[in-house]
Amino acid sequence: MPPAPIRLSRAAWALLTLLALIWGGSFFSIALALREMGPLTAVLHRVFWAAALLWLVAALRGEAVPRSARAWRALAVMGLLNNVIPFSLMAWGQTHIETGLVAIFNAATAIFGALVAALMLADERLTARRALGVALGFGGVVTIIGADALRGLDLRSAAQGAVTLGALSYALASVWAKRRLGGLSPVAAAAGMLTASTVIVAPLALAVEGAPSLRLSLTAWAAVAWYAAIGTAAAYLLYFRILRLAGAANLMLVTLMIPPVSIALGAAFLGERLGGAALAGFALLALGLMVIDGRAFARWTGARGGHRQDDAQPRSPRR
Repeated sequence: MPPAPIRLSRAAWALLTLLALIWGGSFFSIALALREMGPLTAVLHRVFWAAALLWLVAALRGEAVPRSARAWRALAVMGLLNNVIPFSLMAWGQTHIETGLVAIFNAATAIFGALVAALMLADERLTARRALGVALGFGGVVTIIGADALRGLDLRSAAQGAVTLGALSYALASVWAKRRLGGLSPVAAAAGMLTASTVIVAPLALAVEGAPSLRLSLTAWAAVAWYAAIGTAAAYLLYFRILRLAGAANLMLVTLMIPPVSIALGAAFLGERLGGAALAGFALLALGLMVIDGRAFARWTGARGGHRQDDAQPRSPRR
């Protein structure tokens, strides 16, 4: 019989809530930073400062720096898939659509992850239940984008498409990590990935947006500090702590907890309002994730062992 999922303790729930608040706040802080810098510059700030902080943590823990060229090639691909592509696409998209909407599209990462894992990993079968969850999730994405986007491409629909591609890139990164990064410690892998991301995005930012300006407002610097130090470096450490404490399946719950935080912050401080289609789409996404997770389905059917702890692989953040 497959192992039962780890029961969430109060401490695990508290850490999940904290991670959701951090990542939900990251979307809000990125929106503030984008008022004074371009998307690629915002990404450069994020990966550079987060990498520096994580290398400091690695040094304090006495963790070794990856030495082999093979490890750094794997980290470079991971940085491209998990940082450069999704961070850049989502930051650009956020200049044209609401912060809360970006967070909702980000929740599609787990939906894409289930499909990509089934296509690319031999041990990740797309069962009937998971296929239903994926279909519901895709229905949510289509509902959010709406039929009007099919009639003509404007900046808003292009931004929604870019953010959706960012979620797909996160899903591809999760498969790459499972295949190629198993031998590295979480902190060293995260620091190396962010370092490789810095090397990739720095010339792009310089070529497209010019040298980063240090003459930013206090609000912009506070936003950068939040999404780089707290929303990326500290969030990675918290992410892996929850993974050890509660397991991958429980960690996926944070995907459902992030959008309400971002929606509330966007409404309270940015004057954003999401339409009914966005909220209905999020409801479908949430239902799809619950079906993929399987526990609610197992309780409803009364079946024992209806959920495997490893049925949902952890998706990197994102955010």
